[in-house]
Amino acid sequence: MEKKRLFRTVLAIAGIAAAAGVVLSMLDSVWPGGEKVAVVRIEGVIVDSREAIEELRKFRDNPSVKAIVLRIDSPGGGVVASQEIHSEVLKTRADGRVKVVTSMGNLAASGGYYIAAATDRIVANPGTLTGSIGVIMELANVQGLLEKVGVQSIVIKSGAHKDLASPFRAMSAADRAILQTVLDDVHDQFIQAVAAGRTLKIEQVRDLADGRVFTGRQAKTARLVDELGDLQDAIRLAGKMVGIAGEPRVVETHKRFSLRDVLGNVFDGKVSALIPTGINLKYMMTL
Repeated sequence: MEKKRLFRTVLAIAGIAAAAGVVLSMLDSVWPGGEKVAVVRIEGVIVDSREAIEELRKFRDNPSVKAIVLRIDSPGGGVVASQEIHSEVLKTRADGRVKVVTSMGNLAASGGYYIAAATDRIVANPGTLTGSIGVIMELANVQGLLEKVGVQSIVIKSGAHKDLASPFRAMSAADRAILQTVLDDVHDQFIQAVAAGRTLKIEQVRDLADGRVFTGRQAKTARLVDELGDLQDAIRLAGKMVGIAGEPRVVETHKRFSLRDVLGNVFDGKVSALIPTGINLKYMMTL
């Protein structure tokens, strides 16, 4: 009986949250007002780029939105997802109509910083952790465990390196060298993106791109961020950059919650996506 009551309560909460999200989204679209600053949030591990890209496009196509603030609170995540959002930010800025400002929360590192580097200006709190310019590849190896339980892996392959990331055998020096070249190339892409976005020389960025983290204050000294401040400071800066007088009106997409959101992200594959199986390149800060 208690379980049924709990389940009904969860469903009710999910329904109320979904309805509230719909109403708030409608208000954002019809509420009268002039020029606006939109807030797009990038939070948690970056696994999927779709939601951020959809929001950027929606606000970019809204003539009343003159600037977008990316609120980033993320340790980074997948290389491709980070690059796709980075690319969409550049497209948003392309014609100069919409300015994009980053506001860094507690953490805007690795893939989070990759995205921030594409924006017009970066505002960080003094205690924000950022930087971590680098790429990491984590591979599990269970060969020893299988040997202990008497299980043997039999592999039939078309080439010497087809199973170079196999968890069932030791990695050879040649395999490691191949993966290192892949890692180095993706790392170089990160360095080039930061150099272009921050108007720094490649060697200046390379000196900072050993995976180290910076506080917001240290990052400002290193020219990785422009100003110190909070989200409201970033919103005011964005408004000032596009000539909005006074306090800007802020619009934000309110996420439509579902039962899946209430129960967690496991069903979205966001947990399994982070389990180190096969080759998985990440712009991710690890401590």
